[in-house]
Amino acid sequence: MGAKQGGGYIVGPVIKALQVLDYIGESGREVSLTEVATAVGLPKTTVFRYLQTLSSTSFLRHDIANDRYGIGAAFRSLARTDRSLHRLREVAMPIMRNLNREFNETINLAIETQGWIIYIEIVESTRALRMQAHIGARDPMHTTALGKAILAYLAETERERVLSVSLSERTYRTVLDAHVLRRQLNEVRTRGYAVEVGENEDVSMCVGVPILDDLAFPFAALSLSAPVQRRSDTLINAAATALLNASREISEKLRPEALFE
Repeated sequence: MGAKQGGGYIVGPVIKALQVLDYIGESGREVSLTEVATAVGLPKTTVFRYLQTLSSTSFLRHDIANDRYGIGAAFRSLARTDRSLHRLREVAMPIMRNLNREFNETINLAIETQGWIIYIEIVESTRALRMQAHIGARDPMHTTALGKAILAYLAETERERVLSVSLSERTYRTVLDAHVLRRQLNEVRTRGYAVEVGENEDVSMCVGVPILDDLAFPFAALSLSAPVQRRSDTLINAAATALLNASREISEKLRPEALFE
């Protein structure tokens, strides 16, 4: 990869370290320093530093007795997460398309990471006036129905970790008082779904539900979003019922899978 790709922001040593990691991953066995250096065409001293750094972060495992390197726990965990996300998308997309056809509103699938909601799949409405997010976008958990649906079902310690920091303001409707948010989350747990109107974007409303595993852990969330002009109790109630049914269907189809272990 040339240095000019990515607008000049490519970091050469990172690319070289990833080449080392890629070679060991593709090998499927433990390898020596000499073997890696020969394969990637780099000096032994350079490769040794990369191997030691990757081992210190558990992306590689160093068998000191035999002085050989293999794939580590962090790399395997990342691979499992990728497979899990692929399986989640595979199961959820047909169900999301059905919801989209039923309501002709935007349907979102998201996961939580470090206090943020990350959109991993979106099926957009065909209406001229519609909500337009994009895959990979992120929003604060406390400002979205997706985030509130997940927060409500997290363990108390995890929930408080999010609520104990300074909460960012997205609109004038964003709830910034942790006491108010706790009351909202209790309501979400009681009824099973979250509703957000104008807290993340002035012009939008959203209904969200968690997707739970066998232990009632919210590993993802599903939502319907629409322009606030189309908000009505009828839409909210119908969307909540449909989303809850969809969430249960996704959970049931994923049950044999060990997601995010």
